[in-house]
Amino acid sequence: MNTLTWVDGVPDDSPFGVHNLPYGVFTTAERPERRRIGVRIGEYVLDVAAVARALGAPSTLLEAPTLNPLMAGGRPVWLSARAAITSWLTEPAHRALVEPHLAPLAGVTLHLPFEPADYVDFYASEHHASNIGGMFRPGSPPLTPNWKHLPIGYHGRSGTLVVSGTPVTRPVGQSKAPDASAPGFGPCRRLDFEAEVGFVVGAPSPLGVPVPLSAFGEHVFGVCLVDDWSARDLQAWEYVPLGPFLGKSFATSLSPWIVPLDALQHARVRPPVRDVEPLPYLDDRDAEPWGLDLELEVRLNGQVLTRPPFASMYWTAAQQLAHMTSNGASLRTGDLFASGTVSGPERESVGSMIEYTWNGQDPVKLADGAGRAFLEDGDEVSISATAPGPGGIRLGLGEVTGRILPAVATP
Repeated sequence: MNTLTWVDGVPDDSPFGVHNLPYGVFTTAERPERRRIGVRIGEYVLDVAAVARALGAPSTLLEAPTLNPLMAGGRPVWLSARAAITSWLTEPAHRALVEPHLAPLAGVTLHLPFEPADYVDFYASEHHASNIGGMFRPGSPPLTPNWKHLPIGYHGRSGTLVVSGTPVTRPVGQSKAPDASAPGFGPCRRLDFEAEVGFVVGAPSPLGVPVPLSAFGEHVFGVCLVDDWSARDLQAWEYVPLGPFLGKSFATSLSPWIVPLDALQHARVRPPVRDVEPLPYLDDRDAEPWGLDLELEVRLNGQVLTRPPFASMYWTAAQQLAHMTSNGASLRTGDLFASGTVSGPERESVGSMIEYTWNGQDPVKLADGAGRAFLEDGDEVSISATAPGPGGIRLGLGEVTGRILPAVATP
């Protein structure tokens, strides 16, 4: 298959060339009410339904205002659509019909690309779990006894998943200072980001039937970036014994592009060596590896803060999916499960501010001389990532960004 595009201004090594082709949903200023499925090629968005119509092969899956119908079609449909779109953008014979349906990226509005079903957040980085455990449970082992036996996770709130660029209002809630005799209620004072990778489910599964490791690629449509905003003071007060709740549920931001799983074949790597033997349903030692060599970058107000390495994650997304359904829980189209905070072993590779500042004790030094223990109103966090592609190309996963707004006044 030809892998060189005829689209002007898209070099062979573009992070959004024909080896990538992530899906999104967009509107234009001329038709702001009409959401359309688009595929990114360089600095353009291709209206895929319009191209299908122009070529005399209209598709109800591509005409939808969200990716859900396409995702529900399953892997054979995904492969067929990807092959068709690749040919549209590489075969010169298609240029005359396809080119009118390319819109400059700068002139469109991007939306949440799929309708979320359920949302699960995991806790898969050993470095992150050890850091947080040491802060929240001083005097106890940083990892809980079950941590290396199963991928720990929690069910989040799908109704507060928002697309990149959506402002994040500082949450209010109940918290208790270490020296206080009783909790108080008010704006969060320890607002944080969490750099994560999300996996979007396409093909559903029946209730009562677990999904094995080997079926991961048959159910997961693609990958996006996630910022799971966290109110650390609310979280610390409510954390024991039940785990995350209001400290996490106020907002979770997603990047607008879903990179197809098939675009990431060159990024697949073995996960780190594990020192505890997993139970058979999680044992991937003889399976095709589903670790991913993604390189994340976190910026605070435009300044590079950290570069978390996703390849260091202890649990893979395939193991997370197998565990998530091991009790017979079903999958729905639009389910999202996130990796948990991506953190490496050094300060410059952690994926949250609480780790970088060690719970506020060592503040971030910004370029203007200001310090940050946690996020302040007006701060903007941006998370981007790249992945290895063929021939040394780096594929782009886009960016997820959010700016902090002041808390809404409370009674």
